[in-house]
Amino acid sequence: MNLPRHIARRYLFAPKSHSVINLIAGLSVVSVAMPVAAMLILLSVFNGFESLIRQMGGTFDADLTLTPAEGATFETARLDTAALAATPGVEALSFILEQNVLLERHGRQAVATLRGADDAYSRVLPLDSLMTAGDARLRIGELERLLIGQTMAYTLGIRTLADAEVTLYALRRSSFSTLLPLDSYTRRRVETGGVYALDLDTERRYVLSSLRLARELFNYPDRASALLLRTSPGADPAEVAARVARIAGDDFRIRTRAEMQASLYRIMRYEKWGIFFISLLVLVIASFSIVGALAMLIVEKRDDAATLRALGADTSFLRRLFRQEGLLISASGAVLGLVLGLGATLLQQHYGLIRIPAESFLMQSYPVEFRWGDLLAVAAAFAVTAGTITWVTVRSMIKRTEP
Repeated sequence: MNLPRHIARRYLFAPKSHSVINLIAGLSVVSVAMPVAAMLILLSVFNGFESLIRQMGGTFDADLTLTPAEGATFETARLDTAALAATPGVEALSFILEQNVLLERHGRQAVATLRGADDAYSRVLPLDSLMTAGDARLRIGELERLLIGQTMAYTLGIRTLADAEVTLYALRRSSFSTLLPLDSYTRRRVETGGVYALDLDTERRYVLSSLRLARELFNYPDRASALLLRTSPGADPAEVAARVARIAGDDFRIRTRAEMQASLYRIMRYEKWGIFFISLLVLVIASFSIVGALAMLIVEKRDDAATLRALGADTSFLRRLFRQEGLLISASGAVLGLVLGLGATLLQQHYGLIRIPAESFLMQSYPVEFRWGDLLAVAAAFAVTAGTITWVTVRSMIKRTEP
């Protein structure tokens, strides 16, 4: 039998030991359980938003993006698309051409990036799930269509697709005249065929059209800005990128989605660490309630300590006893907090009980994603904090010079 642990457990749980000190110890358990639960919930909520951002980023950033090493565009004939399509791990590929345009409708104007995509685009980056009006087809026969974001539709005053014709202006690359500025632009009138919903920045920035329309508008025949590639399920994007790079040659640069969004993902990691340490600070402050409960318990049990000394217990034994007492209080709070945090996280993750008060947002409820690594990190951080506080408190209150 571990005698210090047995005595500590009786001090805390035995029916005859109930007192104000036990009530304070119970309050300490609750006071540390709440920050532990909140810490786990906060990290899970951040995980949910992180996954949502990654998912949204995957809508306009392909698994692999092949761009020219120099310049903004390249001739599509320079790439062996047959060899690229046969590369192990490549499931689909699509050429795109991007350039800024001016959009105008009924006197309202906006600047956006027009992304012209070929007919294979839907195999690389499906848009059907994002459409809130119309459909994701960029062209129906010879009829050209635009896909615009909800924010851009609001900016241009588009309320219905029945009357959603937009005029596109693209700057001519050959010359620009200040006397006749309109002659310096290529102009096309195109119907809006669909409206998509995504994050605010993407909705405001990107307008999609067919690759044929973009080439005519920008006067870039047989050229593209990038080749988008979709990897097969289970394939490692880095390994596929290495194979594609060998086929494409040194004139092209291949990047994975993570490399395309490297700065964003790095900021997200920093934000998560920031949330972790801010929550940890709150947890450390809450853990000082254990100090008060443990100190009062040591004072209350001085007679018992004197009796144990008379029976042969030394200072080391008494310190172990009260350290066990502090660890019992801490462990009870940690278990309660982890159970509450895990329960709340899983309920929100599977049932979405807490709704987002915004009809236009992509999610109806706050996104939450539980990860075992977060639970282990919270438990380890609290164990170190509680263990340190308990050790310092007991050592400072039970001196070796006491009789």
